Amino acid sequence: MTSVAPVATTPGGSTKTKGGAAGRPSPAAWLVAVPFLAFAGTFLVYPTVLVLFGAFQDSDGGFTLGNLSTLFTGVVFDAFVRSIQLSALTAAIGAVFGALLTWAIAVGNPDGMLRRVVVAGSGVLAQFGGVPLAFAFLATVGFEGLVTKFLRDNAGIDLFAGSAWLFELPGLTLVYTFFQIPLMVIVFLPALDGLRPQWREANASLGGTTWTYWRHVGGPILLPPFLGALLLLFANAFSAYATAAALVSQGSPIVPLQIRGFLTGEVVLGQENLGKALGLGMVVVVTIAMGVNVLLQKRVAKWVR
Repeated sequence: MTSVAPVATTPGGSTKTKGGAAGRPSPAAWLVAVPFLAFAGTFLVYPTVLVLFGAFQDSDGGFTLGNLSTLFTGVVFDAFVRSIQLSALTAAIGAVFGALLTWAIAVGNPDGMLRRVVVAGSGVLAQFGGVPLAFAFLATVGFEGLVTKFLRDNAGIDLFAGSAWLFELPGLTLVYTFFQIPLMVIVFLPALDGLRPQWREANASLGGTTWTYWRHVGGPILLPPFLGALLLLFANAFSAYATAAALVSQGSPIVPLQIRGFLTGEVVLGQENLGKALGLGMVVVVTIAMGVNVLLQKRVAKWVR
């Protein structure tokens, strides 16, 4: 719903917006926004500018395109491929299972206990990441985790008989899915709640079937928000760092860990700008994903007003 600022009529019959010209924020509004703007500028804009300029500088501060060419060669390119594969896989798993869980609570009682528990739990678990999440999985399915020891002692099953999968890409896939599914519930639930009962009733009154409804009404309406949520989950996994850093101690299989190696490596110094080039590559990938998401949200906005 669009809010309209109060207007006042001048003696001459013209109108003016209270607090200033129409559409222009008042000084008080800017004052309230100062803390947020300062925070965003310090932790978002300033680092982005440093990454943008540093990606085109060599170790002596001169202009170069050599850092960007590194993105398409060797282990760095492989890290980008693995990061995209990891993000796409966990986004797909999270989107499918998250959508099914969202549907289960959306068709139930809107004031029921199931919906309240799932929504509250999703809000917590979607933000549960980093070192605590890595520790939780280590304590559960690590080499000496609770589940690992139980299966080994009681069923003769060794979860790590083949390899140390928990500390490689398969393990990251499992751990990332843990917070991708709750995030999907939070993001996709408003779209399902936006399906109006009148649309199904209109379909039935015109002789349509359930398949007709989902083929021509529900499906086209839910597809854009589903794809938008899928892209959001992709960007969320692609930019995740703390969980992988806490779980993977050897090697740098994904881009965030590669950046860590370039910025903090002690073997080969002077590679900070290579890390900034990788950061610029990540910014480009996430920007593309979020740009497509914005276009999808604009397309479906008219249905959920």
